[in-house]
Amino acid sequence: MIFLLAVKNIVRNKKNSFIVILLIGIITALFFIGNSVILSSSIGLRESYTKSLTGDVIIEKSGDVSMNLFGANAPIIDDFFSIPPLPAYNYIEQALNGVEEIEAYTSQVSSAAAVEFYNYRAKALLCGVDASSYFSLFPDIILQEGHFLKNGESGAMITLLRAQQISEVTGRTIKPGDILTFLSGSSNGFRIREVPIAGIFDYRNPGDFMDEIVIMDAQTVRILAEIQVAAHTASGVDTQPLLESSGDIDDLFLNSEYINEEDEYGSDLASELQTFLSNNMLVDETDASGGDWNFIIIKLKNNTNTTAVINKINKIVNNFDATAVGWRQAAGASAIIVLVLQSLFNAGVFLVSVTGVIAIINIMLIAVFKRAREIGTLCAIGASDFYIRMLILTENLITGFLAGIFGLVAGFVLLSAVNSLQISINNNLIAGLLGARVLSIKILPQTALLSFLLAELVSLLASVYPVETAVRIEPITALRRG
Repeated sequence: MIFLLAVKNIVRNKKNSFIVILLIGIITALFFIGNSVILSSSIGLRESYTKSLTGDVIIEKSGDVSMNLFGANAPIIDDFFSIPPLPAYNYIEQALNGVEEIEAYTSQVSSAAAVEFYNYRAKALLCGVDASSYFSLFPDIILQEGHFLKNGESGAMITLLRAQQISEVTGRTIKPGDILTFLSGSSNGFRIREVPIAGIFDYRNPGDFMDEIVIMDAQTVRILAEIQVAAHTASGVDTQPLLESSGDIDDLFLNSEYINEEDEYGSDLASELQTFLSNNMLVDETDASGGDWNFIIIKLKNNTNTTAVINKINKIVNNFDATAVGWRQAAGASAIIVLVLQSLFNAGVFLVSVTGVIAIINIMLIAVFKRAREIGTLCAIGASDFYIRMLILTENLITGFLAGIFGLVAGFVLLSAVNSLQISINNNLIAGLLGARVLSIKILPQTALLSFLLAELVSLLASVYPVETAVRIEPITALRRG
């Protein structure tokens, strides 16, 4: 009986009902579309990073600084931050073998250096990898030329974009077998290594910095990063700098991304380096599996609760001054930015919802005052306060239901239209944030459900004051006013 009467009242007051449905529908559509975009981006980012770079879980040394695979997540200290080696690596590795949720893992040592090829010079993020396990962990690393780095092989793999940049700058087509020069600097001096290109690769969905990555054998990265390596020689462990001069990694770029052949430093420095390398290159006789690592990168089995596994691993590795973190922290700024954007967007939706609720309350109050005679008559014939409350709440719930359906349909149509356009994204930063090269927004059931519940919640919140106003109407007064 209440339901039928509520529907009748909605139809009779169709003008006010339409305005309420429109307002709540707009709020619902905004929430649905915005969160669909952000959650699709988050899912795309996770797919991109976990299958290309970070895995699901990363073990690193414990510390006060939030750290990604190439430095600190706080930009203000990143230039002064050195990635610490992972302590008690062998013990941690043994302990991981007892965690049944782990499908596979690999190790990585990270650093940064300048990479040079003729008159090309630019910054490179170095991934020193365990080649025996690294590439099987990351299916989204696509080989374009050459071969994947082999276990024990000294060499480097560069991205397809970097290969194209080198060709544009030098006028030479770079190919596997060509020699790259890597230079790193610190207060102890410069360190230099020449390594051949093993292969050229591409990431299926590269993030905003992933084109800067160079995959190398771990031992070369350790030497460039001045990490104590297990190189047993007659004089002990070899950590000797190659050039006895003070310097910093930023000095290697000479305040520009590339050096022209006519530059007064470029050609001379290149000649000096070639001469030095030919006369003074140290012979590496180290075991490629030895030395220190910065990270252990873990891939979990399908349908595994990542948070639960991180907590489980931390109970083990915290005893070794290490900690396990998720992919988002290891990916760095781009992944964290998406989380911040989602929070900011939903804060904006909350403010819009508050404004909408105030507007809807005013509309409902006007409707209640216009229905004073009707409400007074119901009270006069014996309708209780509970009955009046249930009648108006039922009306508003039906209105919220219709508004929710309207908002979801509008959002679905808009998102489907955007997806059908197959918009290509050429900007690496935007592609990295969205997690794909082609704009594709996933329409998720959980987002639709939350949007629908938001519509009902807004409707209920907007009903509280008008309902209490309605039940306070005295029958005699209402009939006189009517």
